[in-house]
Amino acid sequence: MIDQRILPGRFEIVVCRTHQDVIAAISNMTVRGAPAIGAAAAFGLALAGCCSMAKNLPTLRSELKTASAELFASRPTAVNLGWALQRMQTVVDAPCASASDLKEKLLAEAKQIAEEDVATNLRMANNGASLINDGDTIIHHCNTGALATVDWGTALGCIRMAHQQGKLVHVLVDETRPRLQGSRLTAWELGQWGIPYEIIPDGAAGYFLHRGDVQKVMFGADRVAANGDVANKIGSYMLALAAHANGVPVYSVFPSTTADLSLATGAEIPIEERDADEVLGITFHGEPVSPQGAKVRNPAFDVTPHELLTALVTDRGIVEPPFDINLPRVLRAV
Repeated sequence: MIDQRILPGRFEIVVCRTHQDVIAAISNMTVRGAPAIGAAAAFGLALAGCCSMAKNLPTLRSELKTASAELFASRPTAVNLGWALQRMQTVVDAPCASASDLKEKLLAEAKQIAEEDVATNLRMANNGASLINDGDTIIHHCNTGALATVDWGTALGCIRMAHQQGKLVHVLVDETRPRLQGSRLTAWELGQWGIPYEIIPDGAAGYFLHRGDVQKVMFGADRVAANGDVANKIGSYMLALAAHANGVPVYSVFPSTTADLSLATGAEIPIEERDADEVLGITFHGEPVSPQGAKVRNPAFDVTPHELLTALVTDRGIVEPPFDINLPRVLRAV
């Protein structure tokens, strides 16, 4: 996988040889983005199978159960992680001729999950691009491009598709603190595709929205409740509030696998708190920006209430309010 921690300065590939390597990569954000995490977890469980010395099915299944639980604990908010592992578990539980046969089936299923993600993203990209007009300026938060998925991306994939369709689009890229996925990753991807962009401080979004410089706000999602509440990278809620106050449409773009209809509202979504070093490690002219001994709260996500969202863009179509009725209907449609 691409090591997202060191972009844009260096482009390096990290090779995971065990499922513990995959757990570390998910936890330390070598790989990030809900769809990418899901695919990585699937390959992690396939690796656990490939690396196992078990000769019989009961022993192998026991080892895979342990590995799956370890992978699941690596990041709690992104629902795609649990979804991918549950899908892999279906393969583990299915009748199988031998341990070696199960190992092959796990690898085949992981590859299928990855291939399906690309197709899913292309459908999302076309759906979302239909909402983008020629000449639009769009504020984008965090990173939702190919780096966050297997390919194409979610919200950034829509912008990329609109660009490929010949629409003139301009992107204001939130830095997205504290890990700066916007300025490090989204800006890098936009540069690769030749899409005009400018990086803005997270706190400047309201300024540009109030001036009337912005026509759309787009971001992704890591988990979506049945009523349309969206958990996404910290700062999404404040951005949606500012956009809503200024009458600017807000779109959350995500694959159907990111929706968790078992949760009635966003209040039930677990929010990961990350290490204080992500905040305290920021320097200015080589010096720490925080006093020694400072305490930190570092939630990785916040929840944007559904009433601040104009529409939800999925691979199965564009969902409009009321989300509590339309989201389950669209996602359950065959």
